[in-house]
Amino acid sequence: MIVAIDGPAAAGKGTLARTVAKELGFAYLDTGLLYRATGLKVLHLGGDPEDPAMAGRAARSIDPEAFDDPELRTDAAANAASKVSAIPEVRSALLDFQRRFAARPPEGYAGAVLDGRDIGTVVCPDADAKLFITASVEVRAQRRFKELQERGVEAIYARVLQDMQERDERDSSRSAAPLKAADDALVLDTSALSIDEVLGRALDYVRSKMDA
Repeated sequence: MIVAIDGPAAAGKGTLARTVAKELGFAYLDTGLLYRATGLKVLHLGGDPEDPAMAGRAARSIDPEAFDDPELRTDAAANAASKVSAIPEVRSALLDFQRRFAARPPEGYAGAVLDGRDIGTVVCPDADAKLFITASVEVRAQRRFKELQERGVEAIYARVLQDMQERDERDSSRSAAPLKAADDALVLDTSALSIDEVLGRALDYVRSKMDA
C-alpha cells in the first residue's frame, strides 16, 4: 500500500508521515531530503541552486547514506531545495528513486508512506491514500520560528514569514509539478488542530482505504 502526504513547508506533514508509517508498520521516505541533499550539494560546490546543469548533476549523484547530515535541516538547505525542485532535470533524476521506494519498500514493510510536495499528483498518482496537509502561512511561520528558537538559532519572525511566503510562491507557481492537492486527496487544515487530532483523522482515513 502507498500513502502519499503532501503540503507546504511547516504544515506538519513530516511529523504526521513518520507517525502514520510507524503506526501502520510501513516504510517512510521524506522526499524533501532528496531535494535538500541536492540543493546542499550545489551550495557545497559553490554553485547556484538555480543552475539547471549543476543541480541536475547533483541530483544524479546524491548519496542516501548522507541523509542523516544535520545540515540538511537548516534553512539554507530548505531554501536551496525549493530552488532546485523547480528544475525539471532535478525532478526527473529523483523521480525514479521515489517511485522505486514506493513500489518496492524495504524488506519487512507492508507499504510505504512518502511525504513531499507532489507525491499524490506526480510521483505516485495511483497511491492508495492521499492526504494534503496545510495551515495558514502565519501559523506555519510561527511554528518554524518557534522551532528555530528551540534549536538556539537566532531568528526574526517577520523574516521567517517572508521566507515562507516566497517559498510558497515558488512551490505553487513552478512549471514542474507545482504544489497542489490531488483531486482525490483528503485535505486537512492543521491551523487549529492538535497533533493528536490530525493523526487521528489521518489514520482513520488511511485505514478506511486499507479496508476498502
